[in-house]
Amino acid sequence: MALALPTPDAFPIFPYSTPYKIQLDLMRHLFSAIEERKMAIVESPTGTGKTLSLLSASVTWLNDEKERALKGRFIQLEESYAQDKTPDWLVKQSVEFAKRRLLLEEEEFQTRLDQARKREETMRNEQKSRLYKRQRVDTAMNNEDNDEDDEYLPEDEEDSNLSAEVRELMQRLEKSRRRDDSRTELEEPTCTKIYYASRTHSQLSQLQVEFEKLNRLSEQASDRPVARVVPLGSRKNLCINEELRAKEGDLDEGCRELMKEKGKKRCPYLPPPEDVTQMQNLRDQILATPRDIEDLVQLGKETKTCPYYGSRRAIRQAELVCLPYNLLLQKQSREALGVDVKDQVVVIDEAHNLIDTILNFVFTCNVFAKKVLTPAHALHLRRLVEFLVAVDRYCDQLVANASTSKTNSEKLMTPGEFFASLGEKVQGVNLLEIETYLRSSKIARKISGYCSKLDEKEKIASGERYLGQRNPNPPLHLVQNWIITLTNANEDGKIVASVSTPKDSGPIITLKYQLLNPSRIFRDIIEDARSVVLAGGTMAPMSDFYSQLVPYLADEKIALFSCGHVMPEENLKTIVVTRGPTGASLVYKHQQQRDLSVMSELGQILSNLVNIVPDGLVVFFPSYAFLNALRTKWKETGLLDKLALKKTVFFEPQESGGVDNVLQEYTTAIRRKTNDRKRGALLLAVVGAKLSEGLNFSDELARAVVIVGLPFANVGSVELQERMRYVKELDQKTAAADGKTPTKDAGMELYENICMKAVNQSIGRAIRHQNDWAALILLDERYGSARIRSKLPKWIGDGVSTPDGFGHVVKELAQFYRAHRVTA
Repeated sequence: MALALPTPDAFPIFPYSTPYKIQLDLMRHLFSAIEERKMAIVESPTGTGKTLSLLSASVTWLNDEKERALKGRFIQLEESYAQDKTPDWLVKQSVEFAKRRLLLEEEEFQTRLDQARKREETMRNEQKSRLYKRQRVDTAMNNEDNDEDDEYLPEDEEDSNLSAEVRELMQRLEKSRRRDDSRTELEEPTCTKIYYASRTHSQLSQLQVEFEKLNRLSEQASDRPVARVVPLGSRKNLCINEELRAKEGDLDEGCRELMKEKGKKRCPYLPPPEDVTQMQNLRDQILATPRDIEDLVQLGKETKTCPYYGSRRAIRQAELVCLPYNLLLQKQSREALGVDVKDQVVVIDEAHNLIDTILNFVFTCNVFAKKVLTPAHALHLRRLVEFLVAVDRYCDQLVANASTSKTNSEKLMTPGEFFASLGEKVQGVNLLEIETYLRSSKIARKISGYCSKLDEKEKIASGERYLGQRNPNPPLHLVQNWIITLTNANEDGKIVASVSTPKDSGPIITLKYQLLNPSRIFRDIIEDARSVVLAGGTMAPMSDFYSQLVPYLADEKIALFSCGHVMPEENLKTIVVTRGPTGASLVYKHQQQRDLSVMSELGQILSNLVNIVPDGLVVFFPSYAFLNALRTKWKETGLLDKLALKKTVFFEPQESGGVDNVLQEYTTAIRRKTNDRKRGALLLAVVGAKLSEGLNFSDELARAVVIVGLPFANVGSVELQERMRYVKELDQKTAAADGKTPTKDAGMELYENICMKAVNQSIGRAIRHQNDWAALILLDERYGSARIRSKLPKWIGDGVSTPDGFGHVVKELAQFYRAHRVTA
């Protein structure tokens, strides 16, 4: 019997007594979408409490689902007894007994977590009360020379010298041994979960802050979290073996190598397989107290136990699993971590660039140039070598064809066309079999380890010092990933083969797989999960999500939600500027960006704005090339010096290392007083670069955001043209299947949407809370078109002004700032 959960009118775990109406609407919308097994697309601007609303709705559903699951089990139990014609009194007694047993098991587990929390608290109190001397971990490595190279042989799936019956008996014995060794882990139950993903660990750390604000349920102990939380990360984020981290090369491979060792050679932070207690204790401490990645690393150091494997161990009984995009979206990563989204809830925050993230999962290969194996190994390796030799010949032909051309050349083809171009000799090679062999035999690591050992022997023999460095990521791993892409459907992607010849260098041949169909990767999650939620502050234009990401879902399976802002309408002034001070039309297409008169007029516009806008003024340009050209021109004309008289001028650095310093100096300049007045600062940045996403320019840090032009991508790009062609053909096929005719060019729609998503992210840097106020100034007459306006964030609303002439622009902005100076 189905037990439907009614959508609640209130959410007690929401931390504030009276949520805004848009927050309550969002929570109800999300709860019903999860319950009805829908995919939800949610747009809620920054400052509206989006994260709190997402957590409150999903965790409320999770707790209601736990109660429903219990009721369902009891109903099933009663029905099974009824079929056996068991007396009513016995049915009632049996159900009560089962209920007490289940509740007791849950309470015993929670008590164990309470004890883990107290142990951690005691340990930290002891550290504070006395000088804590850390026990030095003995990481001495045994460098005993071993002449036996068997460990570098590919691993066999079966011993060909034994009969099938003996192999089957050995496998049964091995499975039985493993089951006995890990009985505790296997007996641990799993539970319904929320997988909460975001782009970066810093965003997930902020999620942790918001989670701790949630109210406890009335029946919960005050010191228990409202849900059991575990953060997941890669080895790069969680490894605490400093000696391993100090070595060059691939950290994942180094970790796996240490896992295979025994005794002193094994990683000192990873208990041996037979010692389940130490890792179980760490798991309990992880689940007992919500923490972020940094907290998890610190806990691992304090307990001297690996937090990477400890967090993986905690997944089964976690209720909220926090992880970055890449660990969720890639199937191999999910399998490696033990993440199973089957019938679970998946929430993807900051999902505005989800499609681009999926499409960027490309594999690129830059091409340059005794043990006895079993017959099976020799066969697979011979086929692999034949394939690689054919690829090498193909690359030689590419170089020969490009030798007469002085420019770089590119060629696009389907995986099938590429494979056919390798020659008849490899047409019978089964790439899936080769990929399966590479994965199961672990030969990439074996060859890498064997080469390291040879290198060590050679250096020791020549008297050189051997530093014990790891090899970089084994080249065969790249080959393995490349082979996987070649097995994709021809319509899902294209191979891009290019030849470049840098100065003072030989030719470099690049083979890259360009994924065109993001739904292929995402479909596993959509089909397995109970519900998938895509959320962001600025999701417009939303059409891309259901036309490219889930074109196969029926409209009734998608729940769209977009809300306004919590700020009053008068706190935002959105203005489209179509003409400059000279009366010239403002159009910042690529060909106009080198026009000296255009540069001069733009300089005059900024000269006016720095006199009107108080405090911080952030200006986004369509490209670094345009910004750098303006910087050079304005420096020559003295305009930069004139701007600096009004506001301190800052430029976004092209190197990411300088961003934090620029932001700090920009903030200081705004908050520094000169003659008892705030002088302010001007920040010149680039749409789609480092300052246009994920940063908070609240209050005085951005009293105006200016967008110069429309940052359309280079339409001459071969990859962009191919992507536009793909979505156009997909739209035509979908329309034909429904008996309709496309009403628009889906390729051009994609082209515009890519541009407007970048614009909308830059717009979202201002207005960060209810009492914030700022102006949004769009410099380009194309912003006046209905088509472009329709792709702006919905929270901007209908209050977009398009004054007739620059003088009216100045007048409207002056009135806006005067009004807020009076009320400030």
